[in-house]
Amino acid sequence: MKNTKLIAAAALSLLAVVGAHAETYEGVHPLTNGYNRADVQSQAVVAARSGNAYSDVANAGVQTIVSTADRAKVYAEAVAKAHDPLQSLDRRAFFRDEVPAAYKKPSVSFTRQAGL
Repeated sequence: MKNTKLIAAAALSLLAVVGAHAETYEGVHPLTNGYNRADVQSQAVVAARSGNAYSDVANAGVQTIVSTADRAKVYAEAVAKAHDPLQSLDRRAFFRDEVPAAYKKPSVSFTRQAGL
């Protein structure tokens, strides 16, 4: 029994010694420093002002869009949508995706009611 404990302790200490030997980390890329601070700053300014060279429309230039919609009509639709109190109403916010009847009624009634 004493021998098995001694062998187990020796094995664990051997594993600890092997595990304690670690490698040094040299980094992903070797450090190359061939530019001074002014060169790097001028290159950074050029890169920042050149835009994204890898985007889909980098070399497309200015694109013109020809619209057939009337300006007054679009403006009138925007004003009507901005004054619509139910404009941001989403049916998914209600139980079983149904808008309650209270929200569907017009807020102004044009029917006359008898006064008592």
